[in-house]
Amino acid sequence: IINSFKSYTVSVDDIKVESGPEKIKVIEAIDGQLITNCIVHEAYVVNGFIESDVKNDVLKIVVANRYRESKPVVGFIKNFGITSGAIASTVAHDSHNIIAVGVADEDIANAINLLMQSGGGLCAVHHEVSKTVALPIAGLMSDKPCDEIGKAYAQLNHMAKQMGSPLKAPYMTLSFMALLVIPHFKIGDLGLFDASQFQLTTLSA
Repeated sequence: IINSFKSYTVSVDDIKVESGPEKIKVIEAIDGQLITNCIVHEAYVVNGFIESDVKNDVLKIVVANRYRESKPVVGFIKNFGITSGAIASTVAHDSHNIIAVGVADEDIANAINLLMQSGGGLCAVHHEVSKTVALPIAGLMSDKPCDEIGKAYAQLNHMAKQMGSPLKAPYMTLSFMALLVIPHFKIGDLGLFDASQFQLTTLSA
């Protein structure tokens, strides 16, 4: 289980979303809740691609399979509040793939690749600064003392809030966005998932 991590590199091109739909389905995160809503928002298009819409707090959310090399799944999420940078985690129930949310594609890709290189954990990327809490045991646990990991996690959580997130626990919220069995709208390594209909769905609204 310690060596179950498949390391590969995710590029910026891997997480680009070509324009097409004028309206997109967006995960609405709720602070302190596992339940999410599905809302519809106008796609923010720049140079032919749908991008994070910082003004309206609709950011890219990406899931990269960590057990086999495959193209990441990209969706959009509201209420994370990050205005620049990206955060990522391999604590992502139940499959524990890499899940990331952020603004610029470059930062999102960098955050994912930091976890690819570290063998799992939590990280934040903001401008030229990056912080990682490595969890080398299945991407979920550390062999370091509890107090050391606790302090490192607190620093990472603080960094996410400095990046603009109003959530009480940004990483805890992020960790449940890929838990497909919890209503109403989530994202997994195979695509966006409508838990109400219990089936995969499209980005287009």
